Formats: sequence, C-alpha cells, structure tokens
Amino acid sequence: MEGGNHSVLSEFVLLGFTHSWEIQLVLLVFSSVLYVASMTAYILIMFSVTTDSHLHTPMYFLLASLSFIDLGVCSISGPKMIYDLFRKHKLISFGSCIAQIFFIHFLGLTEMVLLMAMACDRYVAICKPLHYLTIMSPRMCVLFTAADWAFGISHSLFQIVLIINLPFCGLNIIDSFYCDLPRLLRLACTDTYRLQLIVIANNVLLTVVSFIALLTGYIFILFTIWKHFSGGAPKALSTLSTHITVVLLFFVPIMFIYTWPHPNSQMDKFLALSDAVLTPFLNPVIYTFRNKKIKAAIKRSFRQLVIFRKIS
Repeated sequence: MEGGNHSVLSEFVLLGFTHSWEIQLVLLVFSSVLYVASMTAYILIMFSVTTDSHLHTPMYFLLASLSFIDLGVCSISGPKMIYDLFRKHKLISFGSCIAQIFFIHFLGLTEMVLLMAMACDRYVAICKPLHYLTIMSPRMCVLFTAADWAFGISHSLFQIVLIINLPFCGLNIIDSFYCDLPRLLRLACTDTYRLQLIVIANNVLLTVVSFIALLTGYIFILFTIWKHFSGGAPKALSTLSTHITVVLLFFVPIMFIYTWPHPNSQMDKFLALSDAVLTPFLNPVIYTFRNKKIKAAIKRSFRQLVIFRKIS
C-alpha cells in the first residue's frame, strides 16, 4: 500500500439493482409494501403471543423470538434500500457499512441457531410428548435464547475483526444495494485472498452444516411419525411442513449467495433481495395461515384493540 498516493475512504458507492427508472419504481413499490406488511405481521405475532394466555407455550415463545429476529433482519438493509431507490447517488458511510455487516451476520446466525432450537422443540413434542413440558421448560427456552444471541454476537465480532483494520483507499464501488463482506474485502488496498477464503469457508461451513443438521432432524421426526402413525399425525405433519418451508426459505438464498461462482451476477442481487425483503414477508404469512391458534389469537388481539379504542 502506497499511503502517499491514496486517501483513506470514508464512504462507499452502492450501485443498487439497475439504472432503469421504471424497474427502480417497481422495486420501490414492491419492497415498500412487503416491508410494511412484514413489520405489521411480526408486531402482531409478538403482541398476540405475549398477551394471549393460549399461546404461552415453548413453541410460541420460540416463534415470537423468531419474529423479533426477523423484524430486525428486514430492517438491516430494507429501509436503506427503499430510500436509495429515490436517489441517483447511493452512498453509505464506512461506519454504516461495518454496522450493516455486523447485524447481517449477528441476526443471521442467531436465526440459524433459533431454527435449530425450534426443530428440537418439535422433536421433543412429537417423539417424547409425555416429557415435553419437563424438557422444554421456561428455563430451557431462556437458555436457547441466550445461546442464540451468544453465538450470533461471537460470530459477528469474528467477521468484524477480520476487516476493521483493513486499509480502504482506492476503489469504493460496491455492486449491490447493501454492504456485503466478500465484496468489501475485494476493495481493500492489500491482498485479502486468504481472508476471503476464511470468510467463505466459515460462512459456508456454518450454513451447510446447520442446514444438513436441520434436514436430518426433520427427516428423523417424519420417520418417527410414519413409524408410529396416530390420529395426531396430520396436525404434526402440518406443523413440520411449516417449519421445513421456513428453513428452506432461509437457507437456500444464503447458500447460493456464498457459494455462487459468479458473485457479480444479477442472480446474486436477486437472491439478496429475496433474503432481505421476500423471505421476511413470507415467514409470518406461512406461520399465520398454517396455524389456527395464531390466527385466532390475532383476531382476539384485534378485538381487544378495538374495545380499548372505544373505551378510550
């Protein structure tokens, strides 16, 4: 690095999706509607689980925790992306870029661990129903939550340590709508080949191992249901199909983003958009429409809000 010929970068230019105003307008409407709908759905789910005594069970506690995390996930890059669709010059400061990377990895791994906790919950409920309340006690739910956050923070701090002291003094263009760790590493004014390999290996390993572990767990649960078929099997299968759908929506885009051989392609941007906007919208829709208790609780919450408004 020739420090005398370069100045230290204080901001980056985001290229976004496209230079076409018509496509940007479509994306603006699409993203804004999905973002508002997602935020509303997550708040309703958390409010319903908190206030409705019928939902004070481990499964719904974990669902409310997932909603809280997803609320954060869709707020990391969503509002910035929507705001940038209005602007010709899309800029992000170095500090904001680092913050985005931190929260993307923090909430990403936290959700990954939480999905595994939810799989454990379903395993105990279906395979060991008589011991469910003993195993999935409030203390165990709190431990699951603490583990989620601990793993998420430690993983994210590890990513930040890799890049926080890197020199950025030349090219400052990021061909995306948010700060992405592999892209940022390629902009450093030093050889980051080894760091790129470490980041890719670390994220791919965590994602692929977690995904395989979850699929293996759900296959084992499905085999248990098939082997010991009972009257409650259709309900269990319905719940499992919901969980498996959410797992696929979460993991598939992430695995493609980190393993796609052409990181500058439009497919990479589409998958990133899906992960930032579409998946957070689909998750509450899937849980709400496939769960009668959640739908009933939301209706009761609406009635309570209407009554409270009339009284006040």
